[in-house]
Amino acid sequence: MLVAHIKAGKERSFERRHPWIYPGAIDQVRGLAAPPVPGETIRLVDARGRFLAWGAYNEHSQLRIRLWSFNEDEVIDAGFFARRIAAACARRAGLRERSNALRLVFGEADGLPGLVVDQYDRQLVMQCMSAGADYWREAMADALLACTGLCDIYERSDAAARQREGLPLREGVLRGAEPPASIAVREDGILYGVNVREGHKTGFYVDQRDNRRLVFDLVQELRAARAAGHRSGPLSVLNCFCYTGGFSLAALKAGADEVISVDSSGDALAQGERNWAMNLSQSPAPVPGQQVHWRDENVFDTLKAMLRDERRFDLIVLDPPKFAPSAHHLDKASRAYKELNLKALQLLKPDGLLLTFSCSGAVSVDLFQKIVAGAVFDAGVDAQLLRRLAAGVDHPMAMTHPEGEYLKGLLLRRI
Repeated sequence: MLVAHIKAGKERSFERRHPWIYPGAIDQVRGLAAPPVPGETIRLVDARGRFLAWGAYNEHSQLRIRLWSFNEDEVIDAGFFARRIAAACARRAGLRERSNALRLVFGEADGLPGLVVDQYDRQLVMQCMSAGADYWREAMADALLACTGLCDIYERSDAAARQREGLPLREGVLRGAEPPASIAVREDGILYGVNVREGHKTGFYVDQRDNRRLVFDLVQELRAARAAGHRSGPLSVLNCFCYTGGFSLAALKAGADEVISVDSSGDALAQGERNWAMNLSQSPAPVPGQQVHWRDENVFDTLKAMLRDERRFDLIVLDPPKFAPSAHHLDKASRAYKELNLKALQLLKPDGLLLTFSCSGAVSVDLFQKIVAGAVFDAGVDAQLLRRLAAGVDHPMAMTHPEGEYLKGLLLRRI
């Protein structure tokens, strides 16, 4: 058995039950008769030899050990992962009334570092982003099929995080059959087509479920304000970095008169158009003559052009890609976030609403709020913070692992 001896004074992270161990905390590793297989189970002990935790060892990663359990009596075997996965799936059961697209397992938050599993109707999509998850991949797949009763798992272990672990990229059918080109999922009464083989992440941004519902509710509130005579003119929405139109469809179904969706991916926009057509085939548009525009453009250029044209919107969504994959990119990312938010604020009508997001793990909640506050100042407008936004409840954050809080957002009103 591999045994890692932790340096004296470095036990504090175990007291805080943080799931990551860096090389600097390790005094020595014993039991290395041969080069260890990445992800092999290791026993961690303190300088006196007392048990601390069980983990997965990977000498190729700066996250040298990811912890499975702090219970010495725990046996790290297939049964261990079956119990953890079954518990994670059970915690999401209440969401099935709202959607058949949900995250079943979310890594460290579910005690399974590096494992991400999403479900789209009857299709499971699995990502093994750590050596430990990769080592136990087959056992985890068996456990997923057992607890869900499903047959098909597609693997999307194709993100850059695997390369930082010293692992090759891998994608393909893990269990069952090939997934269809598009899987129809429902969320709060809205239909979306998901391509699990080629789409972003595992095919869809499941984490934005609650915020899509928020956009629906906000558009309905704006319509009610107009009906009461507090607003005038067509109700217009701008969705930037729209991908396949999640926020756009929520706004359209809620009754927006005009929705402009902007993205630099023609394929994603085409899927967005198909998504809207799929919804229209189920029920007519809630507002006769709705204007729906899908624009294959650079968002930064589009915002500049709209300011020149003196366009104004009732609601704007900014959901850009990850601008800061690491702390080294923070300065450049901060400038990009500030420019986007500054222009969006200037494009809002009085009492207009802005939902702005960052999915960069390196950008903290506090830093993101400071960036947006700077944009408010430089835009020369006044704004209120109405609500802080985050991922849905199937993307929880372990209180001992704040790094898991990657998605953060703000709801602002221009006054």
